[in-house]
Amino acid sequence: METANALIQDFSRHLREGRRRSQHTVRAYITTAERFCTFLTEHLGGAVGAPQIKALQQSDIRSYLAFRRAAELSNNSAARELSAIRAFLKFVGGDGNQIPKIKGPKVTRGVPRPASPDDIIAMAEDIAESASSDWVGARDWAVLLLLYGSGLRISEALDLTGDFLPLSDTLRVTGKRGKTRIVPLLPQVREAIEYYIDICPHVMTPEEAIFRGKRGGQLSPNLIRRVVQQARRKLGISDKTTPHALRHSFATHLLAGGADLRSLQELLGHASLSSTQVYTAVDAAHLLDVYQNAHPRAG
Repeated sequence: METANALIQDFSRHLREGRRRSQHTVRAYITTAERFCTFLTEHLGGAVGAPQIKALQQSDIRSYLAFRRAAELSNNSAARELSAIRAFLKFVGGDGNQIPKIKGPKVTRGVPRPASPDDIIAMAEDIAESASSDWVGARDWAVLLLLYGSGLRISEALDLTGDFLPLSDTLRVTGKRGKTRIVPLLPQVREAIEYYIDICPHVMTPEEAIFRGKRGGQLSPNLIRRVVQQARRKLGISDKTTPHALRHSFATHLLAGGADLRSLQELLGHASLSSTQVYTAVDAAHLLDVYQNAHPRAG
């Protein structure tokens, strides 16, 4: 029987080489997998390998979460940890029926706030890992990182065509009323898009959309909204965390990081500065902290 340590090493390689996850994500997921297997060894009363992990029940996962809650794990961290566990269980070989289908911890919210980077990345990772195939997972991961990392509207992201290839450090985006603007394309976002393109089964042409549906047509925004909704429910993330909320989070995190309103207005493609000023109500100190620790730019 392959040991838990061997499974974790293989999982780490899978995340780095097969899924192209960032060092931050790999480190967090591997730490969770190690902690999880250590807990299972005591919980199940013996050595843990693939057979034992595949046979886990919802009650076992709930016991683990209760164990972590005793260590005062926050709701946001619990959501991220649950996403890592799902990815590990799927990697070990469980199918849809064997992987526990449990509702994640509910994240309570006070005043309206942008989605936290932890929530965004946990949601994107869950969507990618739950996809029906590797290329679909890579596609959804790339779309969500693009919305958050470049502040695009979902329609703007899905309207991008092969004419933009090869990618550079910026994108020229056509927004509302045909207005064009230049937005940054962070290295991690560009890498995610390029990886998706590399494994996408559909040929990229200058005239056709980059992001495709399974049959090769342009990807529907409703599909992205649906997978976001499903992941949100699984992870217990606020129902305000929509694809458009990722654009809102991009704006507030940049503003907290020191961007001025005029620059932010240009990045977002707002016709009026008053539309951009809404972001000044955000708690800048909190957002600067989370931005520096978890935004794609900080990777």
